[in-house]
Amino acid sequence: MISRRKIQYPVSPTLRQYLHRFDRQRDIPQVYQELRRFSGAIPYEDPRGRETLWLTVMYPPEVIAELRPRLTRIYTELKLGRDSAQHEHLLVDRIDFGDFGNSKPFRIRVTNLFNDNSDYFYVKQADASRVFGLELEHILSPNRINYLVNGDTLIEEHIAGVPGDTFLRHHLNQPGLNKVRIAKEFTKFTERCFIRLLGDMRSVNYVVDITPDFEEVQYRVRPIDFDQQSYEGKGNIYLAFRFNSNRAVTRLAFEVLNRKTIDQYVAEEHAQMTRRAKVENLRLRALLGVMIREELAPVSHVENLARALEKMHGGGDFSGCATMGELTARHISLMLDL
Repeated sequence: MISRRKIQYPVSPTLRQYLHRFDRQRDIPQVYQELRRFSGAIPYEDPRGRETLWLTVMYPPEVIAELRPRLTRIYTELKLGRDSAQHEHLLVDRIDFGDFGNSKPFRIRVTNLFNDNSDYFYVKQADASRVFGLELEHILSPNRINYLVNGDTLIEEHIAGVPGDTFLRHHLNQPGLNKVRIAKEFTKFTERCFIRLLGDMRSVNYVVDITPDFEEVQYRVRPIDFDQQSYEGKGNIYLAFRFNSNRAVTRLAFEVLNRKTIDQYVAEEHAQMTRRAKVENLRLRALLGVMIREELAPVSHVENLARALEKMHGGGDFSGCATMGELTARHISLMLDL
């Protein structure tokens, strides 16, 4: 359904002013290009011994000696704040490279030498679409997003959860699964992504956070890929249930939920997002104010999406929107009655 590789759009000076205002712009080492200096790579295998799309990369001794303290500094800045000192007990012990998608990310594993506990963060190329996607997720979703930007380097905190494709393959048919709860959450997730125009939510681009509750298990679906924020011109790209990889959970939702219940959950998501938008009114207006002036997609995508949204809304006057930011702002305003 995605036509071709997404165009990369630089982070503009105006967007950087926004990031500085809301403490996302930090004086962290710009390491993305340095991380590309690896000298070798082997396929990364998951705990079950199966190869993944990731490669574990290796560096010459002098390169990794320079990289490790810089990556540790980034991690402490991400987790503890700008005044944090270096922590000698933290070790960058593995770097993986994902030669896929638009961001071509590096995944950094940091291990605490006192207790062998490991954590991860990601280093990606800073792209305006991705930054707008992260900010809209932080403002309008129930999830807090932790990321930093400097120059062409984007740092993202690891979002924990079972990868969507793994969940659908191994968990969806397990005995005892509360099918109604997962159907409800997927319904709300689909609506949430459509309202803020986050596209390409195939099963590989989200995770399922599973939390035991006092009687049942709670589920939350969280996007982990924000490249396709307000980019594609096809309206179906923004509807997660349209993707073949989500067919099993879509079928489940229609089996266990009737139309009235689905409408109830959609209305709940609208109400919750409206409350968040009002609480974060100044921040949302500032973000959309920057977004409407940015070039985030080819003109043909803007024109096609304007027609698609007018058809979906049965009107809405999208034809006068010249940028994806204008379309997004108009769409959010109509969906949340702002």
